[in-house]
Amino acid sequence: MPHFTAGSGKDFNDLHLTEGLQSVRWQLENALPDKPPSLVSLDMGEFLSMSIPERGYLLSPILPVQGIGILYAPRGIGKTFAALSVAVAVASGGAVFNWRAPMPKRTLYVDGEMPATAMQHRLAALVSGMSVPPHTLKNMALITPDLQPCPMPDLSTAQGQVMLEPFLKGVDMVVLDNIATLCRTGKENEAQSWQTMQAWLLELRRRGMAVLLIHHAGKSGDQRGTSAREDIMDTVISLRRPREYSMAEGARFEVHLTKARGIVGDDARPFEANLITEGNALHWRIRELEDVELAELKRLLAEGYSIRDCAEEMGKSKAAVQRLKKKLEGKN
Repeated sequence: MPHFTAGSGKDFNDLHLTEGLQSVRWQLENALPDKPPSLVSLDMGEFLSMSIPERGYLLSPILPVQGIGILYAPRGIGKTFAALSVAVAVASGGAVFNWRAPMPKRTLYVDGEMPATAMQHRLAALVSGMSVPPHTLKNMALITPDLQPCPMPDLSTAQGQVMLEPFLKGVDMVVLDNIATLCRTGKENEAQSWQTMQAWLLELRRRGMAVLLIHHAGKSGDQRGTSAREDIMDTVISLRRPREYSMAEGARFEVHLTKARGIVGDDARPFEANLITEGNALHWRIRELEDVELAELKRLLAEGYSIRDCAEEMGKSKAAVQRLKKKLEGKN
């Protein structure tokens, strides 16, 4: 029996009328009986004696080869600027924030909502500010809604995933911006609705691709919808508004790693990123979060605030503010 992703019907003729011949062909071809692949089992000795290459990194230290990550943030914070910067860094073998790509890798950026003209302006300014070598420009391909002859695929369905398949050949990293617009089937808060997407992400990893998903934060500040999305993630990146922020500052946010397999020490510390405009170019200015907090404490103390008032203003405990004050005194 046919499966209808949009509308309803009774037979394959109805499917042809509502979803086109491509959907009929795909469903019939996938219904053909194939010999199922057999699983492989190794005893512990065989497994331990295997020569398995190190994964390495596409973007060190946050995104390993075949890694799956998610970056989420509230609306309007600048997550598309951040996602584009990550994609450009990987494609060019460059750097973004405190992260560096060891070598250029083929990247596919799938955008689900931005106007093509806005995407073009943003990407051009970032490429200029990041000093991308001209010979690496072909390493990154984009799929964006305005330039398509049909609606963007729904990647939470098998049919939508098949539509993307022709563009995955030779790709090392896929950026999906964002889940809300590219995964439209099912209920966002139900783990079961994520199963088809999760199976596909694991299949891409098996085939050697890394994936970075872009998502919205909910009112609580956590990623919106089911937390089951994070189960298979190597890295979960949260972008947050600083306490002291004005809209005139544009894209300025704190970067926190809330899940980071194998990332320890200074690499796991949060930091602040601010997108700076210089002529027609954009580049990121990075500051350690502790330096930002020290600057804020110095200002508050100069204005006559007590330690208790500083703690309340900064959203920290008195003990944490006392430790910052000692560091501030040590720098003076």
